[in-house]
Amino acid sequence: MDTLRTILATIVCLGTLIVIHELGHYLVARWCNVKVLRFSVGMGRIVWMRKVGPDQTEWAISAIPLGGYVKMLDARESDLSGATPEDLKREFTRQNVWKRIAIVAAGPLANFLLAIALYAGLYMTGVREPTARIADPAAATAAAAAGLKRGDLVKSVNGEAVQGWSELRWAVIQTAIHRKGLDLVLERPGYGELRVAIPAEASAKVSLEDDVPAVLGLDLMRPPPVIGRMEEGGAARRSGLQKGDLVTAVDGHPINDVRAFVAEIQRSPGRKLAITVQRDGRQQQLDLVPDAVEDKAANSKGLVTVGKIKAELVGALDTMVVQYGPLDAIDKAVHKVFDTCSMTVKVLGRMIMLEVSPKNITGVLTIAQYAGETAKMGAEPFIAFVAFISVSLGLMNLLPIPVLDGGHLLYYSLEVLTGRPVSERFGEMAQRIGLGLLVSLMALALFNDLVRLL
Repeated sequence: MDTLRTILATIVCLGTLIVIHELGHYLVARWCNVKVLRFSVGMGRIVWMRKVGPDQTEWAISAIPLGGYVKMLDARESDLSGATPEDLKREFTRQNVWKRIAIVAAGPLANFLLAIALYAGLYMTGVREPTARIADPAAATAAAAAGLKRGDLVKSVNGEAVQGWSELRWAVIQTAIHRKGLDLVLERPGYGELRVAIPAEASAKVSLEDDVPAVLGLDLMRPPPVIGRMEEGGAARRSGLQKGDLVTAVDGHPINDVRAFVAEIQRSPGRKLAITVQRDGRQQQLDLVPDAVEDKAANSKGLVTVGKIKAELVGALDTMVVQYGPLDAIDKAVHKVFDTCSMTVKVLGRMIMLEVSPKNITGVLTIAQYAGETAKMGAEPFIAFVAFISVSLGLMNLLPIPVLDGGHLLYYSLEVLTGRPVSERFGEMAQRIGLGLLVSLMALALFNDLVRLL
């Protein structure tokens, strides 16, 4: 079931983004009166095709489900000896440079517009998510040094109001990428509004490959560990735990959230723990011996032995509905897309400078994995994921690499500056170099995907 869901989610995600991207090229080409010969979803051999419209444009599905293309009447690719004078006027290379720029730029622009529409739709309908209330900062973190405490509700970051945990997380990651400090306005129970600062030095030291907010000490406040359903024969059942028990301490150390209790269990395989629970208003102490289990997910380098008790931990997160009016939602969506582009460009720049590992380059397998995971979580996370990938796809196509849209835009920009198109020889050499670079990037992305999965 999970495999089928992942396949379907990937098809919906990538299929939608490819169609929207190519529709951008197609619609602007038609608007510029350029003749379109074929609109294909996928590459390689055509498996289905139908001719539509006065130009008998071929609408096709091709065998390789990676990408797509819009084939226009183009003297560089077709023999035009038998073309009519009317068709020659509609040939792509005969159009002025500004029309060619518009046609090429329309694909990435369509991806950005789709992302704005999806984000705006989410903001308008409202998304339920955890509040921006933080857990007790770990010792020696920047948040602990700044005096933040468990239960603090972050109201704004650097003057920008935040609603919900995802907005706080996004703002913190942005400051780390831009190496800025954090000026936080908090609401502390019993104290009212406070202002604290985390210096830029702390943000600059964080590796972008880590969980940035957690490294700074800004972690989500989770509910206390309450025992839910337990499996027969598991450690929880053997210890005498009952459904509804609230765990308050382990070996005399206070436990105030689910994550802390899970961490204690995982690092104690086969070791007896003295746990204190609250049951019917009274404190009770029980002995709990977690089962030793080999877990691959706990360590990407191989199997490790961790403790498990085979019990659900229940408890309600402090949540809120993040919602905006139409104009604010569109404004928020535009800023989200712009910030995503800015963040990606910054990360790419650091990657070129070898400040960020190239293992962060991911490909279609990682996209498929996250598509399946977000689809399992619900419609809202999946739509947000599709919007994010749409921005990434649009930005990737704008990279100044020959064979990508950005490479063609670079050619046309040079033509605007010099008054003449780039030479055919230069174009052919650049195409070969660009194709080699693109294949290398795809191979690296595939390698990174396989390393993560295996």
